Amino acid sequence: METEITVYGPLRSATGQKTVTLEWSGGTAADAIAAFVDAYPRAESQLYDGETVRPSVRVTVDDERAGLDEPVPSDASLALMPAVQGGSRDVSL
Repeated sequence: METEITVYGPLRSATGQKTVTLEWSGGTAADAIAAFVDAYPRAESQLYDGETVRPSVRVTVDDERAGLDEPVPSDASLALMPAVQGGSRDVSL
């Protein structure tokens, strides 16, 4: 199955471009992330914490937020958004 994946933030340095086409066997959003990491190993640290997808990773399927266990239709497009690391904020007045 061929799926178009749009990546954001530091994932773009792993792919070299904003949108890539991924050949994979199909399945869930979690399966798509695993196939993406197989194709772009430099993305692993942004998407996984050990063997688990980071809870802060966001996935959309056809522009709708999707859970990791949701199936990805064969004609769907995905977007992967890793966690955005922020600095501390001083909110004292």
